[in-house]
Amino acid sequence: MSSFDHPTLIQNISQSMGALRKAQPEAMQGFGQLAKVAMAVGAISEKHKELIALAIGITQHCSGCIGFHVKALRRLGCTRQELEEMLAVTVYMGGGPGLMYASEALTAWDAFAPATEAQA
Repeated sequence: MSSFDHPTLIQNISQSMGALRKAQPEAMQGFGQLAKVAMAVGAISEKHKELIALAIGITQHCSGCIGFHVKALRRLGCTRQELEEMLAVTVYMGGGPGLMYASEALTAWDAFAPATEAQA
């Protein structure tokens, strides 16, 4: 089971990126623009693009990516069943390491649950 506190992890990463934005504003603006264009709704919905991004984050063993993309999926109304089906594909393609990070993604999902859902 993951020992990450994903809400705190992404808060810390966001704070750390502030310093990088000051030091490298053009590079960070470029990355932000790339993200905006890549995640824009087109033939593929924003939710499906976030599921893809999370799958890649899992296979790349990126805990910060897991936190940011799970939070976005929650915002976009992704269901746990949709998440779990994507995780099954991720484990299929990523083997044992994929399974470890898929488990971490489920922990992050629970960590970002709205208070009403967490109490149920």
